[in-house]
Amino acid sequence: MKKKNFVSLQDKKDWLDFTKNIGEISPKKEDLLEKNEENNKIQKLDLHGFSLKEANDEVKNFIIKFFYKGVKKLIIITGKGSRSKSYNNPYVSETLGVLKNSIPDFIKNDENLNSKILKISSASIKDGGEGAIYIFLKNNKSIK
Repeated sequence: MKKKNFVSLQDKKDWLDFTKNIGEISPKKEDLLEKNEENNKIQKLDLHGFSLKEANDEVKNFIIKFFYKGVKKLIIITGKGSRSKSYNNPYVSETLGVLKNSIPDFIKNDENLNSKILKISSASIKDGGEGAIYIFLKNNKSIK
C-alpha cells in the first residue's frame, strides 16, 4: 500500500504565494549568467588557410581575448599539414605541418602569452586529434 504524502492547506497556500511573488531575474544577474556560460564554453580557432604570420597574430589575439574573459580551455585547429604546398621545396618537410609545429613554439616563446598558459596538449580525436591542440588558460586573477 502506497503512503500518501500529506500537504496541508497552509503549505499549499504558502507555496502558491511564494511562486506568485518570484520576481524577474535582474539584468545584472542575467549578465552574470551570460558571462558564466561564456566562461564555461570551450572556444575554438580554426587556422586552416592562414599563413604563419596570420596564424600567429590570430592565436595571440585569441588567447588574450579569452584569457581576459575568464575562459579556461581553448582548442586551436592547426590541421595536420598534409596538404602543404611544399613539394618543390627541399628544405620544407612534406610530412610535418608548419602551423601544427610552430604554433606551440610561438606561444611558448612569447612571454606575454606563456604567462597566461597553464598547459598545452594534444587534442582528442573528437576535437581534431593530430590536427589540433588544447590550450588551458590560467585564472586571469592570478596575473598581476
